[in-house]
Amino acid sequence: MSGGAAGMETRKPTLREKIQKLRLTFLDKLPDMILEGRGMCGRLLVAPGDAKALDDLFRAFHTIKGTAASFGLNEISDQGGIGETLVTAFRNLSPPERAETAATVVGELSAVLDQTAGLVTVAGDGEVKIDHETKVFFSVKDEKDGFPSKRVFLCDDDQIAGEHLIAQLTCFGYEVVPYSTTDALRTAVLANAPDAVIMDIMFPDGINAGTEIIDSMRRELSSPPPVVFLSARRDFDARLRSVQAGGQAYFTKPVKVTELVETLDVLTNREEPDPYRVLVVDDEKEVAEYHGLILEEAGMSVRLLYEPSAILDVLTEFRPDMVLMDMYMPTCSGRDLSQLIRQIPDFISLPIVFLSNETNKVMQISALRVGAEGFLTKPIQPDDLITAVAVRAERMRTLRSLMVRDGLTGLFNHTFLSQYLVTALATAKRETKRVSLVMLDIDHFKTINDSYGHPAGDQVLVALSRLLQQRLRRSDMLGRYGGEEFAVIMQNTGPEEARLIVDGLREDFSRLQFQAGERSFSCTFSGGVAGFPDVPRDHLMEAADQALYRAKRAGRNRVAGVPAEVRS
Repeated sequence: MSGGAAGMETRKPTLREKIQKLRLTFLDKLPDMILEGRGMCGRLLVAPGDAKALDDLFRAFHTIKGTAASFGLNEISDQGGIGETLVTAFRNLSPPERAETAATVVGELSAVLDQTAGLVTVAGDGEVKIDHETKVFFSVKDEKDGFPSKRVFLCDDDQIAGEHLIAQLTCFGYEVVPYSTTDALRTAVLANAPDAVIMDIMFPDGINAGTEIIDSMRRELSSPPPVVFLSARRDFDARLRSVQAGGQAYFTKPVKVTELVETLDVLTNREEPDPYRVLVVDDEKEVAEYHGLILEEAGMSVRLLYEPSAILDVLTEFRPDMVLMDMYMPTCSGRDLSQLIRQIPDFISLPIVFLSNETNKVMQISALRVGAEGFLTKPIQPDDLITAVAVRAERMRTLRSLMVRDGLTGLFNHTFLSQYLVTALATAKRETKRVSLVMLDIDHFKTINDSYGHPAGDQVLVALSRLLQQRLRRSDMLGRYGGEEFAVIMQNTGPEEARLIVDGLREDFSRLQFQAGERSFSCTFSGGVAGFPDVPRDHLMEAADQALYRAKRAGRNRVAGVPAEVRS
């Protein structure tokens, strides 16, 4: 070979390898941490009131407990928790009580350290499975799709635990920049503010540092980022102080990453909601335009209709969130038009509000009896009109969402997804474009529910739905097809491209760690991909299902396509 070793390309380690290396690094460091712990115990035996020794010992056990749990070393984590409890109880004693019990407590702490040392030897002897394959990971939701990655600053002096959390958040599309000191964090935030700050409160200056950083951001930044606190403490005082410091969220270690991501999604949401869509029906053109201008000024999307006979076509095309209707019109009354709309299943729950000069209470009530949501009297103050419309339009959106979305994951349900697939395929045939259908199924999901409980199973379903939402394009339609099965409709995408994208997501999903009490676990999914026009429209769903079954039969945790002989 020419060029020798210098010309050889070095393969970049996979994320799984990096996490595994961090786990081994933590195990390598533990003997030194245990040795330091023994030294602190010796200091306490000589001086039971040594506050620094107590603080250092508490932090050592705190680190062992949290980091070990994050890496699935539950027995080691348990010992860290026992030590943490012993130190806390000893610290709360009076000076005379400490002096009297120091020898006993130090003996108990030494026993915990001995037990931990034995567990380190066992854990270190275990074989580590490392995936040596080189993979290309797709993150298709980027600047081109209108979804720039969100940047988060993480401040944690426990480097191993911090890097483990970074690896998890990266799977959900977050760019995480780590800092080991509060001073470095403060400088970075003020120089180039991130979308959010995550901060461990177990620094020497604790929440006080968080308070100072938040105060600095409020003074110097026009739009300060939200702050999320992390801690091993679960007590009321720690939570209260974090709220008083200005933190918007508080998580205890080991952190459930799915819950943290859900909170970050809300705190860093940059998308403006779509404007409310309002249909104004009034034969008086000027009055209709006046009300339309008021609503448009408030940021709503307005369609004006002067001729009631066209309402069916307009409702189908415009899909309003509500209808603002005059009660008296030449061709038909508002009451008649309201009844007509209510007879169409698609619009049976559409809010209808009458806007009329009618002041007779009897007539107003009779109008409400035919299914109207409310009655507004002309003239109406602009603010009152805007408020009345916004409240009812928001209610309609909520109801519509409940009808077409899955309650747990927020993804579209089976019925809506099936209807959307028919429309997408018809469009693709008309415009000679490609559509890929991906069916996903979580592997051994029943075992997860049986072993860890249904709340843990729900956590897995939510995590997969969020990973899909974070990483796929806005044009990709996502749905929960039923149980642990999901579907993705990818327009203008061939089946091989779709398979590669989903395979990258599969790799990242397998790296996520889930918490069920004191236990942690991971899981995988399998996928099947079929594409139109390679597969006829009427057989696309069946072909994707068959591809999924092939992936399952081949050993699970893989994404399969449609064999060439099956394609048209």
